[in-house]
Amino acid sequence: MIYRFRVILDNDTEEDIFRDLEIRETDTLEDLHNIITQSFGFDGSEMASFYLSNDQWDQGEEISLFDLSDSGNARLMNETAINDVVHEVQPKLIYVYDFLSMWTFYVELAEIVDEAETTDYPNLMFVHGQIPDTAPDRVFEAEGDDTFNEFDDDYDVDDYDNLDFNENWN
Repeated sequence: MIYRFRVILDNDTEEDIFRDLEIRETDTLEDLHNIITQSFGFDGSEMASFYLSNDQWDQGEEISLFDLSDSGNARLMNETAINDVVHEVQPKLIYVYDFLSMWTFYVELAEIVDEAETTDYPNLMFVHGQIPDTAPDRVFEAEGDDTFNEFDDDYDVDDYDNLDFNENWN
């Protein structure tokens, strides 16, 4: 079977920016990563991750391009078939490319169809909108919440005598 996805750039511009793609359900998330980066004009050299998502687009479990965890047992794109994480009941993923720029995309399964003999997969079906030169700014939950300030702790970092630590701590 063929999965048809709509991949939408998370941005605050007036114009929607998205790509419609087709890919085999048995291909890996790394294959999906590759067609997404190519269809949006990225070279694919940056770190990226997919995140499972619910209907409200809440970020769930991470599936990464490379294992950078301390334990060495992260879930990896090249070991995860698309149909293992995406199906009619669970149709949404969040995709983040380039963790410095934080290009963020909403990936949604739009349709499941039979494979066409005359089509090569993966297949870019439709392009709408041009990607901006820089990633859209993202506002994280803590930034919009005035109750949290990581630097608001009443410590004067220049007052070494009263920082309350043992100078021979190691």
